[in-house]
Amino acid sequence: MKLIKRIIVFCCVLAVLLSSVLSASAISYDYDGTLASDTVLLVNMDTGIPVLEQKADTVRYPASLTKIMTYIIVAENVDDFDNTRIKIRQDVIDPLLGTGSMTSGVDQKVGKEMTVTDLVHCLLVSSGNDAAMVLADYVGKGSIERFVEMMNEKAKALNCLDTHFVNPHGLHDPEHYTTAYDLYKIASYALTLPGFAEITNTATYYCEGDDYPLTTTNYLIDANRGGEYYYTYARGVKTGTTDEAGRCIITTGIADGYAYMCICMGAPYDDSGVNGAMNDARSLLRWALLDLELTRMLTSDTPVCEIDVNFSTTDKKTLLYPKENVNTILPKTYDEKDVKVVPDVPDSIDAPLNKGDIVGKATVYYKDEEIKTVDLVVAESVTRSPIAYAMFVLKSIVSSWIFWLAIIVAAALVIVYIGLISGLRQKNKKKRVKRYRRL
Repeated sequence: MKLIKRIIVFCCVLAVLLSSVLSASAISYDYDGTLASDTVLLVNMDTGIPVLEQKADTVRYPASLTKIMTYIIVAENVDDFDNTRIKIRQDVIDPLLGTGSMTSGVDQKVGKEMTVTDLVHCLLVSSGNDAAMVLADYVGKGSIERFVEMMNEKAKALNCLDTHFVNPHGLHDPEHYTTAYDLYKIASYALTLPGFAEITNTATYYCEGDDYPLTTTNYLIDANRGGEYYYTYARGVKTGTTDEAGRCIITTGIADGYAYMCICMGAPYDDSGVNGAMNDARSLLRWALLDLELTRMLTSDTPVCEIDVNFSTTDKKTLLYPKENVNTILPKTYDEKDVKVVPDVPDSIDAPLNKGDIVGKATVYYKDEEIKTVDLVVAESVTRSPIAYAMFVLKSIVSSWIFWLAIIVAAALVIVYIGLISGLRQKNKKKRVKRYRRL
């Protein structure tokens, strides 16, 4: 039963993702701040509309953002986090020796058992590579390679076509890569899984038996240690840093009924101590939540244009309405002159028409950038006049060259027929005269 529920959830989420990120196009909004991150993607999560993107489809190294996928595989293969206990083995952690890996204290508990609940907190709160290895070994049934295969299979299932994982923690490997667009799909899916949102929004956590806490690497959500990075509306999600990846972060911002996900990657990782990715994420979330709003550009009860109707019993024109509402994210101070609706409909259409019939399309533009194309439909049924239609058919027949060709052919046949009849009559008459003379 649980498996069936997971399949249903996955299908629903995947459908949402495919209909949002893959089909939506970003608009050139007026963000005038400077960005330290090389790759940026800011998406309105309510609509799936990207409101700012910079090299979002460029392949990059994800560093510890990898651990989001690690959690997904664990969550889909371990039913009971609290009561599943894993014995910590030294041979599982040994591959991390000499790598300068971030650890979370799991390496200090060799020979002991830890719950999966504690291990996923070590994985996501303090970004422990040791926790990633232990979880991967357990779920992979002794094979971390098998666990990585599961990660790549899940990436394909989420339609992440530019993603490939080599390990469960994110340490650099040239073949370990993804894009901001793919990370949006992965993180969005993870947020639908039990526990993920709560864990990634935890600033301090105590594992069972510990008297020292795990502390988050994400300063945007840590009011005590975050300093100038802290942002009260930030929620989660994950940080990542390596020399090759630079500073990276995925976070969300939620306020006043709006939710945004911000992905920043490739900010400088140097001796300055400045985390440009966190600065960018904080500024972008603040800008989006303060300056942007959901705007209804077309409504299904407001006509876009009218069209001539042939053979109607009443009106010679009918109004066309959008089949659905068209909403998008725009600046709160946008100029209505920047919004254009361009209908694409025929010059006229023939009755009868049924309510809801599609007779054309309309494309909405903002600053000459396409927002969406929507079907235009007839709001009311229109009946056809039999007399008007019959007259049209008659006129069409009479004006057709085929009709006149048929008339000419028929006339020619009549003339030939008359000529033949006349000739036969003349011939018969001569025979009668000749017979009479013989008598």
